[in-house]
Amino acid sequence: MSNNEVVIIDYGVGNIFSVRQGLEEAGASPIVTSDIKLIQSAKKVVLPGVGAFKNAMNALNALKMKDLLINIANEGVPFLGICLGMQLLFDESDEFGLSKGLGLIPGRVETYPLSIDKNQPIKIPQINWHELIPSEAHIDWKNTLLDNQESNDSVYFVHSFVANPVHKNHKLADYISGGNRISAMVVKENIIGCQFHPEKSGRAGISILKNFMKL
Repeated sequence: MSNNEVVIIDYGVGNIFSVRQGLEEAGASPIVTSDIKLIQSAKKVVLPGVGAFKNAMNALNALKMKDLLINIANEGVPFLGICLGMQLLFDESDEFGLSKGLGLIPGRVETYPLSIDKNQPIKIPQINWHELIPSEAHIDWKNTLLDNQESNDSVYFVHSFVANPVHKNHKLADYISGGNRISAMVVKENIIGCQFHPEKSGRAGISILKNFMKL
């Protein structure tokens, strides 16, 4: 595979078409596949996802992809989870009963928190544009996927559950909703997750995908 090729995991749960379009706009040559051999040889991997955590993990297990994806990520291949794909990176989720995830980033996926600001009621699912802000870990965005982001850039979210990393240094960016900090982007070495949809977030999102392709 060439440096601009990226494998999009096709497991029947995800916005494959829009993710592929976004990557193409970022200069990538995406390959959408569920073929084990192609995935094993991937130089970069994107795990999309829309829907319920449990259904997504059942789909990965049915295709015998769980251990494969864990091995690829642990080998240092740049690995990007988008929306539900980000949540699957974590140990487990409370959505529709306890379900185990890929366990690549320590933490849990939990119900969207109630507003602590009476002037900011929250609608679930949260379908909105939000500005990204530095996480409490204050990780420098330079040389990350958020390099070149402008202070007023907003990105597009659609989700009902939130990912909570055990370690604050795995949180790259947050957004504020109802007075709460919500994990927007997580990172652990080569493993990266976007709770938002970069492929639907205009210039800011395409910049993030371009930075992913530089890894």
